[in-house]
Amino acid sequence: MHIPDGFLNAATAAGTYVISAGGVAYGLRRLAGKLKEKQVPLVGVMAAFIFAAQMLNFPVAGGTSGHLVGGALAAILLGPLTGLLVMTCVLLVQAIIFQDGGITALGANVLNMGIIAVFLGYFVYNLTVKLFRGKGFAEAAGGFAAGWVSVFIAAVACALELAISGTSPL
Repeated sequence: MHIPDGFLNAATAAGTYVISAGGVAYGLRRLAGKLKEKQVPLVGVMAAFIFAAQMLNFPVAGGTSGHLVGGALAAILLGPLTGLLVMTCVLLVQAIIFQDGGITALGANVLNMGIIAVFLGYFVYNLTVKLFRGKGFAEAAGGFAAGWVSVFIAAVACALELAISGTSPL
């Protein structure tokens, strides 16, 4: 699902950068001083796991790649704001070091996998767990629903961004 450099027009790239930068800045402000020392190793391990899981790519139409996202998992285990920051760091390292995605498309990739996947996954998980409260499978159903919905909607957002840019038909 990473969008490579050159696939988005300037207006779409700039718009997604503004949205993503605003989301990341908000997350940083809200988390300033609130992340406990005991949580830091879990955040690092989560980032490493998601980084490794995202390295397993498969081609998708239009020249983009699909892979496990991990946004819902990060949000469920760490909270949505910490999940956003984990995903942003993972995507930044992938773009700079491994050229998976691109610098000009980083705003779109953070929007899709860091904001949409994380916050939607968190919402779907909590909603599903509440709906199945008291059932033995509530958390498993919530995790499955969160993972599926977050990846699907993030992929839809990716397709919309590519269509708006004129890279591929909707």
